[in-house]
Amino acid sequence: MIRERIAGGVLIAGAAAAILGCAPGTEQPAAQAIRASQAQVTTVTQATHATQEHAGAAMATGHPSESLKVLIQKALPNVPGKTFTSAIVTLPPDARAMPHRHGDAFVYAYVLKGTVRSRLDGAPMRTYHQGENWTEQPGAHHVATENVSNKEPAELLVVFVSTTGDPLKVDDPHK
Repeated sequence: MIRERIAGGVLIAGAAAAILGCAPGTEQPAAQAIRASQAQVTTVTQATHATQEHAGAAMATGHPSESLKVLIQKALPNVPGKTFTSAIVTLPPDARAMPHRHGDAFVYAYVLKGTVRSRLDGAPMRTYHQGENWTEQPGAHHVATENVSNKEPAELLVVFVSTTGDPLKVDDPHK
């Protein structure tokens, strides 16, 4: 059943990629491919540094941190300067993310496993169960994300359409 859920999530990501014109069979000129690879390395490096900083901050609060595993990251050939990224975000039991933003990215999140509470600035806290989803507009302030279980992990399929080279997540400054 877990494989079916993950396969469904990958199918959603694949369908979105096809719709956006970045399906695996789409070829790019060599120069675009090189720039896209460089942008991917930069973005993944920035995301890794942000995740490492986030892990330290989460440990300071006594709650575990989430992790992000990039599945695909590709420059959009029909939208210059934008990159499509799909990732699996894992929230260990009792995990809470630091308040953060995703820059100018449009974000789509789908709950693959578990139950997650989420709140964007100016909106009420919402609870999302397996199979439910939400979107975040560019510039949205994500003030709460947490796994409601203290025993089971939660997983999200998250899709970003972001400015090429921008970090996928930037935690709020520590106060």
